[in-house]
Amino acid sequence: MSPDRDRSWVGAMAETYDRYLGPTVFHSFAVDLVSRAAGTPAHRVLEVAAGSGVVTRELVGALPDATLVATDLNPAMVRTAAERVPRAHWAVVDGQRLPFCDRGFDLLVCQFGVMFLPDKPAAFAQARRVLAPGGRLLFTTWDALDTHGFERAVTVGLRRAFPDDPPRFLEQIPHGYHDLAQVVADVRGGGFRAVSAETVTVTGHAASAADLAFGYCTGTPLRAGIVGRGDLASATPGSRRL
Repeated sequence: MSPDRDRSWVGAMAETYDRYLGPTVFHSFAVDLVSRAAGTPAHRVLEVAAGSGVVTRELVGALPDATLVATDLNPAMVRTAAERVPRAHWAVVDGQRLPFCDRGFDLLVCQFGVMFLPDKPAAFAQARRVLAPGGRLLFTTWDALDTHGFERAVTVGLRRAFPDDPPRFLEQIPHGYHDLAQVVADVRGGGFRAVSAETVTVTGHAASAADLAFGYCTGTPLRAGIVGRGDLASATPGSRRL
């Protein structure tokens, strides 16, 4: 995948992502992640790769007295999220290069964003740098593709639609960082010593399979892969709604 292409969010992609995938795919994990943050005495909170603000909404409710800085690499995502969660301080930031002072935060949160970082130990080192002594990093990464009911089904559909060369974004990027031993090694490589990991399973509910497919195929970088292989409108029913 081209990094520039992955970062390009055109038209209503951010809104589509938030509407069709936020409540169904990400919300339950956000509730679980923030429940772990709620017991942390955090007054200064940084969120990296905040996307459309699914976790940010939960952080605002769980830590009402904290100063919350929420960031994402994609300007379109930041604009969308800032409208939905105005209480956070929003900024376009590359998670690989955090433009914040040393020891400036008590808590750093990242839901399903570390997979996109090209140099993960270096990114974790950045997280360690901006955390105060005793500060905490909380993040999630997807398990193997076969463990995800929705995304496994989307991948099967893509293979049927493009049998010779299916888009592989889901398996290569979101689900491409599931080796727990490697993840722990990378975190320790970034300077963290007390590292723990837990497998979390939740159930998502979509209004329809068509809405879910529409969200994935037109509201994520899968869109670029589909457009590069044919006509988005014919490959994705309902895509003319954009």
